[in-house]
Amino acid sequence: MKRQAKLTPHGQAFLRRAVRILEEVDAAKREATEAKGLLRGTVAIGVLPTIAPYLLPDVMARFTKKYPGVEVVVQEDTTARLLKLALAYEIDLALASQPIHDPRLEVRELFAEELLLALPPGHPLTRQRAVNAADLKGERLIVMKEGHCLGGQVLGFCDRRDLRPQISFRSAPLETVQALVRAGLGISLIPAMASRNDHDDLLEYRSLKPPRPERKIIAVWPKQRPPARTAAEFLKLVSACPGKFSR
Repeated sequence: MKRQAKLTPHGQAFLRRAVRILEEVDAAKREATEAKGLLRGTVAIGVLPTIAPYLLPDVMARFTKKYPGVEVVVQEDTTARLLKLALAYEIDLALASQPIHDPRLEVRELFAEELLLALPPGHPLTRQRAVNAADLKGERLIVMKEGHCLGGQVLGFCDRRDLRPQISFRSAPLETVQALVRAGLGISLIPAMASRNDHDDLLEYRSLKPPRPERKIIAVWPKQRPPARTAAEFLKLVSACPGKFSR
C-alpha cells in the first residue's frame, strides 16, 4: 500500500512563500529583459508650459543617456487640451497639476510644489522673511490668463483667504509674468521651480506663512491604457524630482 505525502501546516506556509518568491524572481527577470529591450521607440509626453522648461531638461537628459535609442516627443499645452490628447491616445501620459476630475483618467500625484510670492526690487514686503496673506490686500496682482490652471490656482488661494487683489495684468508665458513683476507692475505667485530658474536674480521671492499656497504635480493617463514600458521609465525619473522643487 502506497503512502501519500502530505504537507504539514508549516510546510504549506513555506510552499506559499516559496511560490511567491519564484513569481517575484520571474517578474524581475521579465523586467530586466524588457529594460534591455528599450533600445528603440518613442515616448510622447504632454506637459504644462508652467512645468516643461523647469522640469523636463534634466529628466530628458538623464532618460536619453540611459535610453539613447528612444525618442522623446513633448507636447506643451493647457490642461484641457492635454487631457483630450491623453484620452485620444495621442500621448502616453500628461504632466499636469490638480484638480483633475475625470473618471476615465488615472491620476498619480508626484509631488507638491510651493507657490512663492514674487516681488519687484525695493518692494516693502521684501523686508519680511515670510509674508502674511493679509499683507497682499490692495496689491496689484499679475496672473496667467484664463485657460491656464496656475492662474486659477492663484485666484483660488486669494478667494480662500478672502483677498480681493486688483488684477493688473493677465499673461500666458510664466516668463512674461516674471518680467512684468520685475518691471514693478505688480506682484505674483510663482511656482518654486520657476523661481529657481530665474537666473537674473532681480526678483525677490518670499514664502507666505502657513498654510502656504501650493500646486500638486501629477501624472495622468487613460485608465484603459496604462503607460507603456518606455513611458513608465520616463515617469520614474520624473518621480525622483520632488526634492528639487518641493519645500
